[in-house]
Amino acid sequence: MAHHHSSKNDKLAVAPKVVAAGDYRKEEKHHEHMEHLARFAAVAAGAYAMHERKQAKRDPEHARSHRMKEGIAAAVAVGSVGFAIHEHHQKKEAKKHRRHGHHP
Repeated sequence: MAHHHSSKNDKLAVAPKVVAAGDYRKEEKHHEHMEHLARFAAVAAGAYAMHERKQAKRDPEHARSHRMKEGIAAAVAVGSVGFAIHEHHQKKEAKKHRRHGHHP
């Protein structure tokens, strides 16, 4: 039988979070920073995928390995773009909350 460790948080009701106007600005900046990092990661992964594609053509003996690395790098690039889009929308949401005073 598994043993469950209870903590204080398990027994306390979670109070609604009161957010100050400055917190929305901080949140907006955080999402903007994460969006920029995700864009950078997408560019870097795309460049690496192109590099591996070129290596596959240059090095036919190890072409399979290069094609696999290319596919993984391409998947990372696509995932990074998706994350950048997500962060962009989060940033817009925080900006909307900050501008329109949607804080309790």
